[in-house]
This record gives sequence, structure tokens and C-alpha cells, in this order.
Amino acid sequence: MNHTPSPDKAALEYSQKLINLIKQQIDQKNNWISFVEYMQMTLYTPKYGYYAGGSQKFGGVGDFITAPELTPLFGQTLAGQLIELLPQTAGNIYEFGAGTGLLAATVLNTLTENQFNNYYIIELSADLINRQQQTIHTLAPHLIHKVRHLSKLPTSFDGILIGNEVLDAMPVPVYQRLGSEVVEMGVSWQDDGFVWQQKTVKDLMIRQQVLETFPNTNTPYQSELHPQQYAFISTLAQKLQRGAMIWIDYGFDAAQYYHPQRQQGTIIGHHRHHVIHDVFFRPGLTDLTAHVNFTRIADAGIDNKLDLVGYTNQSTFLLNLNITQLLQQTGQPDSPSYIAAASACHTLLAPHEMGELFKVIAFGKKIDTDWLGFRHGDLCCKL
Repeated sequence: MNHTPSPDKAALEYSQKLINLIKQQIDQKNNWISFVEYMQMTLYTPKYGYYAGGSQKFGGVGDFITAPELTPLFGQTLAGQLIELLPQTAGNIYEFGAGTGLLAATVLNTLTENQFNNYYIIELSADLINRQQQTIHTLAPHLIHKVRHLSKLPTSFDGILIGNEVLDAMPVPVYQRLGSEVVEMGVSWQDDGFVWQQKTVKDLMIRQQVLETFPNTNTPYQSELHPQQYAFISTLAQKLQRGAMIWIDYGFDAAQYYHPQRQQGTIIGHHRHHVIHDVFFRPGLTDLTAHVNFTRIADAGIDNKLDLVGYTNQSTFLLNLNITQLLQQTGQPDSPSYIAAASACHTLLAPHEMGELFKVIAFGKKIDTDWLGFRHGDLCCKL
């Protein structure tokens, strides 16, 4: 049972409208849709989906807190890596999944105007575009003339692509393996709610991929594949003429991801700072995510002729970029500003918080730099 605060009447009505739309889709497809389709609809259906609606999702009153919301130190530290890279490019920054715009505002305030040319935010949600513009106008008004919103990908990139908690929000298919049997786990409607429903996998390539990837255990092993994440990185890699990509997210290398004891996969929900294990809980009001398989992300970059620059945990990356020195500049050790910043740093760096679960992976093309963020503790050998 999920002990979460009850949404208001309007939110419940929106959720019910989304439930009706998903049920219609299921009815039209003989009472079965893939989990990819279900996750896509719950997150991105115009007006009613989690990321398409107008509810507060980020920060203390939202469903989860991201690193940029915790402290400006996160964005300031990341900007240190961008400063090292930008001179070898056309000076453009491209941010995906910019959320409230806090990371953009922090990076803008850390850079000087002559260190970059444009800050592009790739965003589809009109609601989030409005919030991002308000945030940047409030916190970095002197550089708002350098910010551009894009609703589709440009034909090519020359600059640095960044994304914090972008990949985990991409819908994933779910499969189950028992011995040599492979089924896809989809969604049906039963009685008065959504339920998991199996369907035999006929696609031989998918079946082979599951058998090669999922461990052979004595009980059914359920997990995810990540075709959208792979396709996304591949597309960006093909468009990258010169520059780099930096992706920060929670996840594992393939060996950890498909560990025999991780038999239920990694899909989780977030609602009002509660972790939700029921993927059908309050559709449209609950964020659904799957952890990132960073081995597959590395494959996508390498397969498309990018250089795999580095892979490490968030703690190591931020420490390499001198976050502790930036912390010392926030005030005297006994000052309220320092104490608050130190607490946020603990969350970013501690192994049992975000420090080890969150990883950073980076790719480069036609640039030559030492990459301070990976000078110690690179984990590429685990991929």
C-alpha cells in the first residue's frame, strides 16, 4: 500500500482522463499494449501525461529532487568541465531535459559571456519551456539573450551536449525469461484497473537479445531492454560534427544491471517523494523511470564513431572537478550558507545517497583535452 498524500480533485480528474485514454488504446489492440506504449502514454500524452501536464514535479513540493535543485554547486562544478571543452568547439551548449531551468541558470551564471556563444535548450513541453524561461529570466537575466529553445533537433551539433536525468525517462520494453522461454510483459485491463499481461515474443532478434542479456535463473527473470536510449544516443552521435556529450543519470554497467538477484528489473515510480513500486499507481501523476544500462549507452556512442572519453560515478566526477573547493567559497564553516551547501554536497557525494548510484559518461569528437572530470577513478573497464 502506498501511503502518499492524496492529490486534489483536479489532479485525480486528469489522471482518470489519462486512464480512459490508455484503456481505449488497450481496447483497440485486443486488450494488450506493450509496456513501452503504456510508459509513453503515462509520461508524454499531451495535457495529461506526467511531463506534459502542469503539475509541480521538481523540488521540495514535487515528486523528486534533482541535483541542480539541491545546490548551485552541482551546476557550477559541471561548468568547470564545460569551460575546459568549449574553446575547441563553436561555443554552443545544448541541454536536454532542462526541467525547471535551474541547471541552465547556474551554468550561465558561472560562465562569462565570452566563454560561450549560445545555450540551446531542447524541450517539447510548453509548460516546462515557460518555467525554464521564467527561471533564467529571474536568476540569469543578463544572459537570457543567449538562450534559445528548440522543439526539434538541429541538423548538426558543434558544441557540448549535456543531460541530467534524461535517459531514465525514456520508455522501455519489459521482458521475462525462464530458461529458453521469452515473453514480453505488456499491459491489459482487468476488472477496474491495469495489470501485467504476457505475450510470446516472435521477433527472433529480440528473443536472441534477451537470451544473451538476461541471466538464466530458476525463477522468471524480468527486466528491460533500452532501444530508445540507444537510438537517441545514436542519432545525436550522427549529428555531432565536433564537440562532446556528457550524460548524468542513475544506472549500472550491464553486469550489474542484469545481476541474477535483480529479478524484477529497475522500473520505479516517484510520487511526492515516495518511491512507488506499483507501475500502475496514479497514471499521469507518478513519474516512471528505468535505470540506465551504461554499457548500452557506451555501445551507442562507439558504434557511431564517437570516442568514449570516460565513465565514473557522480561523486568521483564532481570531486575531480573540485566541488569541495567551491564549497569552501560558500562561507565560513559555521555560517548557515555553508552548512546548507555542505548538506547538499553530502547528498551529491555520499555512496548511500547519489554519489555511487548516479554515473557520468562522456563522449568526444574532434576535440583533445585532459577532461578533468575523469582524471581519477575512471570505470570504463567495467563497461
